[in-house]
Amino acid sequence: MTKQFPQSFPATRLRRLRQTPWIRNLTAENVLTPADLVWSVIVHDGDEARIPVAAMPGVERFNVKEAAAAAIRAQKLGIPAIAIFPHIDPKYKDEDGSEGLNPDGLIPSCIKAMKDAAPDVGIICDVALDPFTSHGHDGLIDEAGYVLNDETTAVLTQQALVQAEAGADVVAPSDMMDGRIGAIRAALEGDGHSGTLILSYAAKYASGFYGPYREAIGSATALIGDKKTYQQDPANSDEALREVAMDIAEGADMVMVKPGLPYLDIVRRVSETFAIPTFAFQVSGEYAMIQAAAQNGWIDGDRVMLETLLSFKRAGATGVVTYFAERAAEKLG
Repeated sequence: MTKQFPQSFPATRLRRLRQTPWIRNLTAENVLTPADLVWSVIVHDGDEARIPVAAMPGVERFNVKEAAAAAIRAQKLGIPAIAIFPHIDPKYKDEDGSEGLNPDGLIPSCIKAMKDAAPDVGIICDVALDPFTSHGHDGLIDEAGYVLNDETTAVLTQQALVQAEAGADVVAPSDMMDGRIGAIRAALEGDGHSGTLILSYAAKYASGFYGPYREAIGSATALIGDKKTYQQDPANSDEALREVAMDIAEGADMVMVKPGLPYLDIVRRVSETFAIPTFAFQVSGEYAMIQAAAQNGWIDGDRVMLETLLSFKRAGATGVVTYFAERAAEKLG
């Protein structure tokens, strides 16, 4: 007699693919590894080895020697690149951000020390004037406080050349001036730096998530007004594609979406539309929120850290710039 089975069971049980770690690992659609991470590091021009950033628990500003040590650490952990951002003594700041063009300044010194310490770790340098200006803006301003586009682009081009000459592997314009990628690419080619990569902050939004970073680099109290006339409106998505298209046409090798988690839709649209290496920046505010919630016992900090980083990969990001890189690589290793 044929055995009869009830017909009420589901024809497909998707939970079968979740029931043990081995099958979850085997069928995972996305995988996060240390090779997906870029370590965001704040450097300073003082003698003190490390200075804690109050608004970013766990983040410290490194002096030049510690920056070199961080490069060695990244190499050991399998982190392929470090992005460096400067905090300079306010006495060196002026309206024109001239310290950003100093070939013997903080950033060139860090580049040289880090490349000497760990030549195989990529060094990515921010091209923008806000860490160096007394007014906290990313470029030169007129009497009304409006950021001047073409005049700023000329200065940014010089800044990128200084960084390339010091040995930077990647220059990363984060200023959002129109036309700056083309100007920088032309200058790099003309000055014998054809191998220097450009990572364009092509879709950088005027966001409230940058607050802790501005404290970290010392521009929070200096900023006059806001950056809405040059950074993108958070309401816009199609505009991001226009920005990215323009930067690719001008010679960008890679593009960035910033901030990260609130703009995963932009990451997806950019990566699918252009099929170009697309990075996301898990910015200071995102980092600080996770850290604050973890310190209050509201979330499992390490679990949420890795979950958010994986979400960038799922959205289509090639890699993630994050302050969590060292800690995440330790957990993933």
